[in-house]
Amino acid sequence: RQLAARGLAYYASISYSELPRYYRDIDTPSNVVMMQVAPMDANGYFNFGPSASHLAAACERAEHIIVEVNQNVPYCVGGTDAGVHISQVDYIVEGDNSPITALAAMTPSEIDKAIAEQIVEQIPNGACLQLGIGGMPNTVGSLIAHSDLKDLGVHTEIYSDGFVDIAQAGKITGAYKNVDPHRQAYVFAMGTQKVYDYIHNNPEMLSAPASYVNDIRTIAAQDNLISINNCVDIDLYGQISSESSGFKQITGAGGQLDFMLGAYLSKGGKSFICCSSTYTDRNGNLHSRIRPTLASGSIVTATRACAQYVVTEHGMVNLKGLSSWQRAEAIISIAHPAFRDDLIKEAEQMGIWKRSNR
Repeated sequence: RQLAARGLAYYASISYSELPRYYRDIDTPSNVVMMQVAPMDANGYFNFGPSASHLAAACERAEHIIVEVNQNVPYCVGGTDAGVHISQVDYIVEGDNSPITALAAMTPSEIDKAIAEQIVEQIPNGACLQLGIGGMPNTVGSLIAHSDLKDLGVHTEIYSDGFVDIAQAGKITGAYKNVDPHRQAYVFAMGTQKVYDYIHNNPEMLSAPASYVNDIRTIAAQDNLISINNCVDIDLYGQISSESSGFKQITGAGGQLDFMLGAYLSKGGKSFICCSSTYTDRNGNLHSRIRPTLASGSIVTATRACAQYVVTEHGMVNLKGLSSWQRAEAIISIAHPAFRDDLIKEAEQMGIWKRSNR
C-alpha cells in the first residue's frame, strides 16, 4: 500500500482464481522462482506449506527453482499441486528458520458481534463455509463454535482462526459436501500460530491452488455454500467496493466475486457482504460507509447485479430482484440513523427513491 501511494508500485487487476493460469499462459517464462518450503519429505518433495495458491504453476514455467527450507513452515496435506520434487530444484538454501508470519489475535468489536449474530442465524446444519479475512469473519467463526450447528463443511480461500475454533468445537465433519467430502479445502492459511499448528500434517485438510478452490464451478457444486466477506463501501445502487477507498489502493480483488457468484449458484447457497455502517477518520469525524455513489476512483469489486445479502450492525437486507428504488430503500434502512435523511435526499436527486407504505 505504501509503495503504491508513493507511485512505486502498481496493482495488476487479477481475479485470484485465474492466477495459476496467468503463469501457465504468459509468453515469457519466469527466470527464477524462489520460495520458502517445508523440509523435504521421505519421497523427495518440498511442501509449499500454507499457500499452495499458484506456486506449482509458477514452478512449471520457471527456468530455475530455488527453495529456502524453513523448519517452521507447516507441512500441508494437499492434492497434486502442494509441493515440488527435488529433481526439479536447482538450488537449496538453508535459512535461519525464521518464524512464518503470524497475525495478532483480534478482539471482536460490538459491531462485529452484531453483524455476526445476524449471519449465524442464516446458516443451516450441513452448510459449507467460506470466511473472508478480518475480525468480523473470525467473530462469525467464534459464534458458530459456540452454536448448535453441526456437520459443517469448509471450502474457502483463506483458512483462519475462526475455522480452527469451529473445528476444535467438533462442528466440522464435511459429511454433506458434494466435492471433497470430509476434507477442509483452502488456498492459503493465515492467522495466529494456532492456525499453523492445526494445519500441520493434518489429513483432514486439503491445500489446493486458487484455480481449483476459487473456481466458480467448484464453489457452485457445493450445496448450501455460505460465503461471508467484508467491503470498504457500498452505494445505493448496490455496487460494492472492497479494494480501494477513492484512489487509495487497499487490497486486491482476491476471490470475493468468485465466491459471491458461486454461492448464489449453489443449491441453498447464500452470499453475505458485511461492513460497519460508519468509520471515523483521523480527525475524529464520522463518515457513512453507505454512500449515494461510490467515491471517485473507488474500484467496483462486485457490480450491483451480484449483491445478495448486505449486513451492517443495523440490519440485513437481500438485494436480489429489487428495483433501483427498492434497493436504495433497503440499503438506507441499514445505514447509520444519523445519515439516513441525507441518503434519502441524495436518492431523490438521483431518481431512485419512491416512498413506500413501510
